Amino acid sequence: MSQFLQLSFSGLTVGATYALAALGFSIIYNASGVINFAQGEFIMLGGMIAAFLTAAGLPLPLAVIVAIALVGLVGLIVEKVAIEPAGKADATGIVIVTIGVSMILRGLVEVTLGKGSHALPSFSGDTPFAVMGATILPQSLWVMAATVVVVIALALFFGRTRVGKGILATAHNRIAAQLVGVDTKRVLLAGFGLSAALGAIGGILIAPIATTSYDAGIMLGLKGFVAATLGGLGSGVGAVAGGVLLGMIETFTAGYVSSAYKDAVPFVLVLVILVVRPRGLFGLGPATRV
Repeated sequence: MSQFLQLSFSGLTVGATYALAALGFSIIYNASGVINFAQGEFIMLGGMIAAFLTAAGLPLPLAVIVAIALVGLVGLIVEKVAIEPAGKADATGIVIVTIGVSMILRGLVEVTLGKGSHALPSFSGDTPFAVMGATILPQSLWVMAATVVVVIALALFFGRTRVGKGILATAHNRIAAQLVGVDTKRVLLAGFGLSAALGAIGGILIAPIATTSYDAGIMLGLKGFVAATLGGLGSGVGAVAGGVLLGMIETFTAGYVSSAYKDAVPFVLVLVILVVRPRGLFGLGPATRV
């Protein structure tokens, strides 16, 4: 029982991080209809910048705020410099652009901040809490609580703000949104900034538990994409559910089968989902098989 509970705590922690990454993918997909494969680098940038700032002597809360703001700014710059000029390209062309952006960001971080691993101090100490024979780190509670807060904040953003409603309208029907006055270029810009900030939050939250480095975003980004696909691309509920489900399956596979299969299982799972239910668990509308 204690092992099951321990694995559940670990799965929820990892799954919450994947959920944040998946939400970033879903926001960009809704705003533009393409997959942003630079999302993993936004996650990495959040952790790396926050770690660099704290090492430079900045207080942790201020370092976290500055890191999120800077990564959000990077997202805006990426959209203006790389995505907007390629606006007339098809979805495949823009995907290739995002892959190129991810390589550039990773290279810049490697050159400026080095290849070494970096870590953030825990937000509220490292003394674990004991729960029915299992233990949970305070930072894990921060990860789960922050994810819940982000989900609520996004629900309010999309339901109560003009920009949020514009993103939803664009996702539903881009041409109709333009006809009623929605600035779809502004929507795409806001989507990139928001998804970058979400990625930064995920990277910052996980950095005290698992060290971060210039290449940490590769696997986190891929698993965030798997989580988004598993739940249904474009679905906020699906992104959260897919992230938590993926984290739980991955952790239980490592605990009860072998850690050697931990990174392979998510990709096998998404292949099965794409064959059985191509639009994902919570995806709406018809799916197109290619």
